[in-house]
Amino acid sequence: MQRIFSSVTPTKIIIILALLASLLSFAKSDHCRNNGWASPDVDVHACYSDIPSLFSARGLDLHHWAYSSGEKSVEYPVITGVVMWATAWMVASGKHSTRNYFDLNIFLLSLLFIGTLLVTFKLNPRYSYLLALSPAVIGSLFINWDLWGIFSMMLAIHFFDKNEINRSAALLAVSISTKFFPVLLVLPIIFILWRRNEIRSIVKYSSVCIAVWLTINLPVIITTPQGWWHFYQLNLQRESDWGSVWYALSLLGLNISALNYISVLLLLAVSTAMVIYLLELSRTPKLAEVSFLLLAAVLIVGKVYSPQYVLWLVPLAVIALQSKKELLAFWIWQAGEAIYHVAIWQHLALVSGSHFGLPDAGYACLTLVRIATCLYFMGVLMKNRLSERPPQAGDSHSRIADFLFGSASSYP
Repeated sequence: MQRIFSSVTPTKIIIILALLASLLSFAKSDHCRNNGWASPDVDVHACYSDIPSLFSARGLDLHHWAYSSGEKSVEYPVITGVVMWATAWMVASGKHSTRNYFDLNIFLLSLLFIGTLLVTFKLNPRYSYLLALSPAVIGSLFINWDLWGIFSMMLAIHFFDKNEINRSAALLAVSISTKFFPVLLVLPIIFILWRRNEIRSIVKYSSVCIAVWLTINLPVIITTPQGWWHFYQLNLQRESDWGSVWYALSLLGLNISALNYISVLLLLAVSTAMVIYLLELSRTPKLAEVSFLLLAAVLIVGKVYSPQYVLWLVPLAVIALQSKKELLAFWIWQAGEAIYHVAIWQHLALVSGSHFGLPDAGYACLTLVRIATCLYFMGVLMKNRLSERPPQAGDSHSRIADFLFGSASSYP
């Protein structure tokens, strides 16, 4: 018995936790898997997934190229589209092709989740287990293909904090070519390198990232430009959608006009606020510490806040944690996410024709609760970082307030 326990390493425990989370997520999906993903059944049992839905809706079951159908092309960046198309080719046509397509994809997603948890463990061994214990994460693992982009994003952060610029830049380009969210990390990356006076590294990082992104995207841009552009056009033109503060307000009777312009202005405001926050820190932060705050802020002001977006936020939140004092705020946020995960499916059940479900007002209020708990967790992290004592000389820098007001003391 002692030999068995002595052979159990932290890495093995992390893998076991990831496997258990994947199995729980599979169990949650199994009702729909055995009943053909019928509506409103998928919402009543909270087991909806884009994977079987888009298999036939985008012609993948007929082995159509993911970007060949113009407006009916897949609504994702290139690597996600290639994964959707390639896995469709691995599935034999027949009665159970949709279920087999789902099974193949969730198997790959489970492997990616294990990989993501292992990278999270490398970045923050003390709190990495939280990723596998999050109820909303477990419930969202197989909704979409997000983990393909999340895994490469976490690797990019890992290599950046190890100062392996080329690897990080290449992996960030891969992640941006999979899901577009990781492009937001460019801002803190440039800031951190600038604070370190590594201007050449900024040029190198940008060059490698752009070169790899072009290598991945140009073949599709040249051959099927309309299909490639469909994802970007959809996001530029879409109105407020599920999970967003704007959609919640509209359900409560407060409609916001010119939302696309407001979204652009808010994105600029969030970016400016992030720069001010970074300047206020008493030391140059690690990328792992600031990634969560930026992505969470952008999602909160964005036009859509899907339930699976929690998959992007929790790994970043976990690697940002530094003390037990922040754990309570983390779990308050996770409670908000878990409540919302139930709320969205019960609301969609009512919308799609079920005899029971969550009405508009209830869903809108729980959407705002979700956002409020996230804001609370963000506030706790920011307060703790801003209150840190200045480190040893060499890693510290002047805060923006010191720059604006402290310099006056040098004048007579």
